[in-house]
Amino acid sequence: MLALSFDGKGVVMRPDGLREATAKAAASQKLSTRLSKGEKRNRKRMCEVAAVYDLTPVPRTIADILPYDQGQQPSPAPRAAGKWLHASVTDDAATVIAAGFAEADRRDPDHQRTWVALVDGNAHQIDRIRAEARTRKLTIPIVVDFIHVLEYVWKAAWCFHPEGDPNAEHWVRTQARQILAGRAGIVAAAIRRKATYHGLDPGQRRNADIAAAYLLAKKPYLDYPTALAQGWPIATGVIEGACRHLVKDRMDITGARWSLPGAEAILKLRALTSNGDFDRYWTWHLTQEQQRIHASRYLTGGIPQ
Repeated sequence: MLALSFDGKGVVMRPDGLREATAKAAASQKLSTRLSKGEKRNRKRMCEVAAVYDLTPVPRTIADILPYDQGQQPSPAPRAAGKWLHASVTDDAATVIAAGFAEADRRDPDHQRTWVALVDGNAHQIDRIRAEARTRKLTIPIVVDFIHVLEYVWKAAWCFHPEGDPNAEHWVRTQARQILAGRAGIVAAAIRRKATYHGLDPGQRRNADIAAAYLLAKKPYLDYPTALAQGWPIATGVIEGACRHLVKDRMDITGARWSLPGAEAILKLRALTSNGDFDRYWTWHLTQEQQRIHASRYLTGGIPQ
């Protein structure tokens, strides 16, 4: 099967490299040397990242993900192979997602394999994936990262338990097993009822309501029973690792401020290296440079120096 995963990571840019809306927000900063209360930095431009990889399905159960015995190790997830990475700070999400689909098409031109898309829940990315699938007349299931879902459940847990309370862990584990069983809507309703039962005011229950709303909004993409039964991955570790390796490890060094051409060039080179294509690219690059420098002289009868 083929897995396609998409994510984004902010890159600190020079002022002339920011998108128009971000640059406008940055220009409205009240003080030139210090941020006022509530002001965002507005220094970053989103880098869109795509990963395509092969894997052999490994059917699993809820107990394989969250064992009844908490001392027991979870069963191994499907292992990624043949990873292809792509990142761009100039292209928008639609273009990067289209590039990911193009790579999947190259690997499976007749669409004989199962394709699955994994995301962290970003609504715009989900919309673009669905649009790209429609354009190519494909049906591709979309799975939201289970780890990302768990973060929302943990935030809800602290509405009902003191910080560090071991009972919070048991509560989160119970809700997580329900979500894995395909009962995200029931969990969302239970979270809201619990907040109401405890008489929490709007501020106290804020994270609980956010978690419930998130579960309901992403419910179509939380079909974990099907994903586990079919042996699909349910976490986005591959794309998270790609964001760290391609973007954060190099672009997020202390004090770095990137120009748009410089950031794009570095991202392309790092992706080429990760994909094992750098040697082929460098051969092509040298050929292009030789033609650029010498070809015109040969055509005009000149002698290359």
